[in-house]
Amino acid sequence: MTEETVQDAPAEAAPPAPEPAAPAAAPRRRRTPKQDPLLVADVATARAGVEQIAEPAQIGTGHRVTVEEDRLVVHHFECTLPGYRGWNWFASLARAPRSKAVTVCEVGLLPGDDALLAPEWVPWSARVSPEEKAQEEQDRAEDEAAENAAVGGPTGSGDGAADGAVAPAEGEGS
Repeated sequence: MTEETVQDAPAEAAPPAPEPAAPAAAPRRRRTPKQDPLLVADVATARAGVEQIAEPAQIGTGHRVTVEEDRLVVHHFECTLPGYRGWNWFASLARAPRSKAVTVCEVGLLPGDDALLAPEWVPWSARVSPEEKAQEEQDRAEDEAAENAAVGGPTGSGDGAADGAVAPAEGEGS
């Protein structure tokens, strides 16, 4: 006689055990980008790029260069527009590896360290004093009362139109 065995149902797949965390790697030092002499020296191309969005008289003489990445620099010029004290025009220049052609990537206007900036936006409810809020509510209530009086009150015409009666048209007899 053979003995029959009941095979166990396949075990449900258990979620895999989390792998042990790798030791935290020390943060990699980012190397300082190399200064590209061709891009740094090309002030004329940077100024011409800014002149696409500003008049030449609005671009000041102050000039500095920041190196963002290899073969990418940003030229900064003073802004002489009234009301923009401390702001700088900028033109970012780049070039492809082993190429001598300089490309203007982006131009614009950025605030400097001593630029005048607009204050943070504050919601109306935080700016208004309690007295002003009370006055606003009173004015609103008076306006609503005046509108209700004009719509629902007597017209003062005395022709019965307020009662819903319709006057007969001229030439019609009753």
